[in-house]
Amino acid sequence: MIEIHERTSCRSVALGTAAKLVARPALRWFPVNGPIAPLRHALDIGARIAPRHRGTRVEKVTGDGWIGELVTPRDAQPGTAGLVYFHGGAFVFCGLATHRRIVEHLALRTGVPVLSVAYRQHDKALVDQSIADGVDATNWMIRRGFDASSMVLAGDSAGGHLAFAVAIEATAQGISLGGVVGLSPWLEFDNTERRNHVNARRDHYIPARRLDAITRLVTGKPILDPAASPVNRDLAGLPPALIICAADEILRYDAELMTERLQRAGVPVTLHIWNGQVHAFPVLGDLLPESSEAIDRVAGFVRDTVGGRRLRAVDDLAV
Repeated sequence: MIEIHERTSCRSVALGTAAKLVARPALRWFPVNGPIAPLRHALDIGARIAPRHRGTRVEKVTGDGWIGELVTPRDAQPGTAGLVYFHGGAFVFCGLATHRRIVEHLALRTGVPVLSVAYRQHDKALVDQSIADGVDATNWMIRRGFDASSMVLAGDSAGGHLAFAVAIEATAQGISLGGVVGLSPWLEFDNTERRNHVNARRDHYIPARRLDAITRLVTGKPILDPAASPVNRDLAGLPPALIICAADEILRYDAELMTERLQRAGVPVTLHIWNGQVHAFPVLGDLLPESSEAIDRVAGFVRDTVGGRRLRAVDDLAV
């Protein structure tokens, strides 16, 4: 099923304009290698000053090469349902702090614990190691007592890639998960078709042609292996999927392609396309009405697929 959302708020229009004027030029020219490249970590460091939501409690987690935060609603009831969330950032930047808001909202609106994973990324690891960290984090949840069939893997952008890649690996290992969610997921490393997509000129801040160099950097391969892209893997047997993207973003190509291939593989999938939004807009939490509604869609998906607790009203989530 594909659903188009026409609503565009004034705040979304303002954000989109700002992104085109500031974020897109910055992302076009900012180096991911070289002496000033480490400044990319300033985004996650700066986000650490934001206050935590008072309705959640946080447990620090240390895995084999990765760290995480298990975010649980303070009023959560005992259960075996849970989420694993992988942050976006092109496998290059962002981390736990930049994505705390969406993780907190997911925990509060589903009523279940969410493990936010800081997987290894450039320049400490390649995508293969990032996926291995995601698999290990998922197994950590299972060892902790969470039921795999009541777990949903979710992520935005590069994290959406991980959500699907880890789900594919888990399925191959005989682990039956409850669901998988991709928010503006980056699922196709081959940029050939995407460079010529109409959204290459419309995207609010992703410079489409920059993805070629980033792909070579994070995969460590000058020549692409099609199997490195989740859209080209065997998708049969995957759990139900939810995909959300913006109408004008370049990764709409990936979202629609994965939706088509999941349908072909017999996997239940729903695609939501939002007009007037920026890439990975649900990460903004309650800053936009559309991002808040998108999170509600994710929470509803969790409730429907793994029996998550009731969808909590947005009014209950004020800080």
